[in-house]
Amino acid sequence: MAKKYKFIIEKSKTGYSAFESKLPIFTTGKTMLELQKNALEATNLFLEDDSTAAKLSQLEFELDFKQFFEYYKVINSKHLAARIGMNESLLSQYVNGKKKPSKKQVERIVDGLHQIGQELIELTLV
Repeated sequence: MAKKYKFIIEKSKTGYSAFESKLPIFTTGKTMLELQKNALEATNLFLEDDSTAAKLSQLEFELDFKQFFEYYKVINSKHLAARIGMNESLLSQYVNGKKKPSKKQVERIVDGLHQIGQELIELTLV
């Protein structure tokens, strides 16, 4: 089984920064895609002495709700709350970093986002 590397993403003035949760691996990027590419490169530089190489599929990226909604401004938390049957005020507190959601609430929100993503994948515009 391939080792997983968990990166915590933070918003910065110039884009994004990320650090691996247990290893001294750090990187930055102007966009999320650039950040992921740079994280893979940084991981492989760290692993260079071990003669191993990581793949992008081994990297996990964690972003808190506040930063998620800042990055994906197109997603309206009020409408998302209504769609998943969550109290709008409660989701707003998660989005603003005033409260931390339980694991169950995170799963509920992520499931709702995945449903929307799946619908968009299947959508044909005319």
